[in-house]
Amino acid sequence: MNALVLASTDGTLEFSTGMQDPVAGPGEALVHLQAAAVNRRDFWITRGGYPNIQAPCILGSDGAGIVEAVGKGVDPSWIGKQVVIYPSLDWGESQNAQGSDFRILGMPDHGTFAEKISVPAQQLTEKPPHLNMHEAAALPLAALTAYRALFSQGRLQSHESVLITGIGGGVATIGLKLAHACGARVLVSSSSEDKLARALALGATAGVNYTRENWSDELASSHGRVDLILDGAGGENFGELLPLVKPGGRVVSYGGTAGPSVTFPIRYHFWNQLQLIGSTMGSPTDFAEMITFVKKHDLKPEIDSVTPLEGGGDLIASMAGSPQFGKLVLQIS
Repeated sequence: MNALVLASTDGTLEFSTGMQDPVAGPGEALVHLQAAAVNRRDFWITRGGYPNIQAPCILGSDGAGIVEAVGKGVDPSWIGKQVVIYPSLDWGESQNAQGSDFRILGMPDHGTFAEKISVPAQQLTEKPPHLNMHEAAALPLAALTAYRALFSQGRLQSHESVLITGIGGGVATIGLKLAHACGARVLVSSSSEDKLARALALGATAGVNYTRENWSDELASSHGRVDLILDGAGGENFGELLPLVKPGGRVVSYGGTAGPSVTFPIRYHFWNQLQLIGSTMGSPTDFAEMITFVKKHDLKPEIDSVTPLEGGGDLIASMAGSPQFGKLVLQIS
C-alpha cells in the first residue's frame, strides 16, 4: 500500500508505494482510509522535537474511511461503514488524566498517512452524516483537544467569555466554533490580521494582534477581562495572558508551540486566585461527547487545503511558517 513514512530519526519523510498492508487482528478493524489530516505533532516529529522518536513509522493521527474487514470478536456489521478514528490508544481508567500506557496514533504505532490502518474496533465512531470525508478526517485530534480543554477541563459555560490564542491553528479554530456554539463570547488573538478577520466571520466577538505593543491592555480596556483563556503556545509571553483573566478565572494550556518554558507574574496567579489547568488530548468519554456536540450543532472543521498523500512531506514542512487557517488535509483514496 501507499504510505507517508518517517524513514529515519533525522526527520526524513518518504512516500512509499510498497508498505505491507495491515490486517485486522482479534478485536481490531481494518479501515480503508479516504482522508487524513496533518497536525502540529507531525511537524515536530520531523524536527526531532518529540520524545522517543522511532523509525520507520507511518505518521498521522487523524483519519476517516470505510471499514474493510474486522478481526475475531468484532461485530461484522462494522464492515462497509464510514468511520472516524479516535486518535489515541490506551487512555486508561481515569477521566482526570491519561495513564502510563497512553500514546497517540502515528508514533510509535503506525498512523493514518496510509491507504489502510488496523485499529482496535473500540477506536471507531460512525462518521457524522453532515461531514464529508475531508471534514471528518480533520475533526478528531483538534476537536477532541479543544473540547476537553474548553469543557471538561475549562468548564466553559454559555454565559462566560473565553480568549482563544493563536487563532488559525487547528485546535484554536475548531475551539472557536465549539465555544461559539455553546453560547460563550469568544475573543481571539493572532499575529495575522487576515486570520483575525476570518475568525470574526466565524463568530468571534473581537480579535487582537498580539504583535502590537500593549495588546493585552488594548484587549482588556476594549472588551473586558475573560473567564477563561485557551492557550496552546506557552513560551516567554505566557505571562501577558494572566492580567486578562477575571478573578477566580481559568487558564487552560494544551501545548507549548512557543517554547517549553514560561514565566509569568506570580501575583496575578495568587491574588486573583486563578486556576492554571493543563489539558492533553482527551479520553474516550471526551471523544464521544465531542462527536455528539458536533452533530447537535452541525459543526464543521475549517479546512485550509486538501493535498494528495504523495505531497504530504512538503505540506508538513510548510507548517514551519504557520500559514494555514484551519486544518491541512491529505487525500488518500
